Amino acid sequence: MKIFSTVKHSNQEILARKMSESVDVSETVAGILAKVKTGGDQAVKQLTQDIDGVDLADLRVPAAEIEASTEQISQELLAVLEQAKENITAFHEKQVRQGFVSTSEQGIVMGQRILPLETVGVYVPGGTAAYPSTVLMDVLPAKIAGVKRIVMITPPSKEGQLAPAILAAAKVAGVDEIYQVGGAQGIAALAYGTETIPAVDKIVGPGNIYVATAKRMVYGLVDIDMIAGPSDVLIVADDSADPEWLAADLIAQAEHDPLAQAILVTTSETMIDEVAQAVDKQLDDLPRQAIAQQSLDNNGKLILAQNLDEAIVLANQVAPEHLELAVDQPFALLGKVKNAGSVFLGHYTPEVLGDYFAGPNHTLPTEGTARFYSPLSVDDYVKKSSYLYYTPEALEEVGTSVELFAKTEHLDGHARSMAIRLKGESK
Repeated sequence: MKIFSTVKHSNQEILARKMSESVDVSETVAGILAKVKTGGDQAVKQLTQDIDGVDLADLRVPAAEIEASTEQISQELLAVLEQAKENITAFHEKQVRQGFVSTSEQGIVMGQRILPLETVGVYVPGGTAAYPSTVLMDVLPAKIAGVKRIVMITPPSKEGQLAPAILAAAKVAGVDEIYQVGGAQGIAALAYGTETIPAVDKIVGPGNIYVATAKRMVYGLVDIDMIAGPSDVLIVADDSADPEWLAADLIAQAEHDPLAQAILVTTSETMIDEVAQAVDKQLDDLPRQAIAQQSLDNNGKLILAQNLDEAIVLANQVAPEHLELAVDQPFALLGKVKNAGSVFLGHYTPEVLGDYFAGPNHTLPTEGTARFYSPLSVDDYVKKSSYLYYTPEALEEVGTSVELFAKTEHLDGHARSMAIRLKGESK
């Protein structure tokens, strides 16, 4: 990991992020989208065979297979999924918003309705990796919002199998239907609809570069949650932190992806040396050592700050997906945090707690987009609709003002729409 100091290095040097060469897959994804749009189920099956090497007889996962999934995992894991569901549900239920109606002006009624989306598609990575946590985090807020139909897609393994943990999480969360397809062809199926897979109003969930590019391309036809990049964590620590714990948290983030970013900002020079040694030691027996090592080599940073205020300034500039405040008085710093997807307070609140179990959503803005994006929430599964009612007397009161506005914008048809009512002309 590279070591920096706010005294010796400029902000530009400290904040610079080494990125691998980006790969443009737009042309390939555009071709996949076009094939699914015109070819439907058959195109999805053919693309799955060509790209993933899996020959699918049926796209939809039988209800019996979903039902049996809870018997194929340990009862201990099932209990954990159920408890995580309770925690996530309890947190997200507090996000539910109500519409409003205003009758403050005589003869005028106006208001806002909050309506759930009709159909949502949830993409869950599969194949070589299984993330049941993604199922719970993406589905449960939709259920709370009142979405009527939740469609999940997830790619099968090379053997044409789906991970029982994924199916069990879907059952626990209350997914309505599941289809064994992934990649850009899966996103296309959700966006356009096929003979078997329904078109949805919104697509959520993480995926590889092909999935992310496909989501970007179908945005506008459907809504999407966000374009997620490599995951990241920034830890602000003082000398009360345990270097072994800090090293473990940095490695936990680094093992996600070679492009993941793990940063420590501390006020203790001794802490930097101790954490660096702890990281090297803990990497030795890590199954995903190669991935974590590459991530830490490319994007890992140990930064010495002069004080905690300076550390928070750096954190706000990075706008991390995950921000850990591993300090003696974390709540004293919370009010100074302006840009972070989710904040983890104190020494006993590691970021992995939020990944799986605690309740706040783990679908968070990445790559500095916490400056303007928010975590996935119930709000992402609803839409707002306003309404308005005027009596004849109320319209008479404001009609000339509206006419003037319309004429100022040279929209005579608009002005006439008002004038014809003010004159009382017949239909």
